[in-house]
Amino acid sequence: MSIDRGNAVISLRDVHKSFGEMAVLKGVDLDVFKGENVVVLGRSGSGKSVLIKIIVGLLLPDRGTVRVLGCAVGSLDTRELQQLRSKIGFSFQSSALYDGMNVRANLEFPLVRNKRNLTRKEIDEAVAQVLDDVGLSQTINQMPSELSGGQKKRIGIARTLILHPDIMLYDEPTAGLDPVTSEEINDLINEVQQRYNSSAVIITHDLTCARFTGDRVVMLSEGKFIRQGSFDEVFNTDDTRVQDFYNYNFITKA
Repeated sequence: MSIDRGNAVISLRDVHKSFGEMAVLKGVDLDVFKGENVVVLGRSGSGKSVLIKIIVGLLLPDRGTVRVLGCAVGSLDTRELQQLRSKIGFSFQSSALYDGMNVRANLEFPLVRNKRNLTRKEIDEAVAQVLDDVGLSQTINQMPSELSGGQKKRIGIARTLILHPDIMLYDEPTAGLDPVTSEEINDLINEVQQRYNSSAVIITHDLTCARFTGDRVVMLSEGKFIRQGSFDEVFNTDDTRVQDFYNYNFITKA
């Protein structure tokens, strides 16, 4: 699938965000194009999660503009913002499954809430399709407590895919997973991009995830993007902030 660099599905300009005296974002610019996976790298506390919340309107910037799928996020009313969010899939770090619901019910929930006129057959087909897409058809009647960490991540992703979002937002998708399961999640992120023709922002400090899922990598440090490009371009620098981050997150060369 090719990236349409003439079509920015997310566009941030001069975005600032502070909490009290603490400035978290200090004027960031970012475009994410149709069909592109963009990885945002940075240390804990660098503002990665704040950035993703600003994209979906959970936080408003103190200054700057945010446009998502052609909409100026800051000017949307509650109904318009909800409509926009229905086109954005958010994969939470914790997977955020409802513990009291089995897998089928967890997947049905966003579908029934957002598309009230579906028949039982359409709902069943949609659930079966996304479970097949994430390779977990056999878990349909299981409870979250019966799933491994990797399976929970996959079901969490499936729950966002059921609405066929235009944009996927992944918050630390490989956090807490062993290397083999992390590799499976990385593969799934790439499969989602191809199968759903989606764009994505992937928030992570996992360099292996960044290397294998990002069409473009941007590094956030001290409230600003200090490097961007391919994985190799970002880390081909003498900048000690970048080198220290790389060395701390040592990865095995492929």
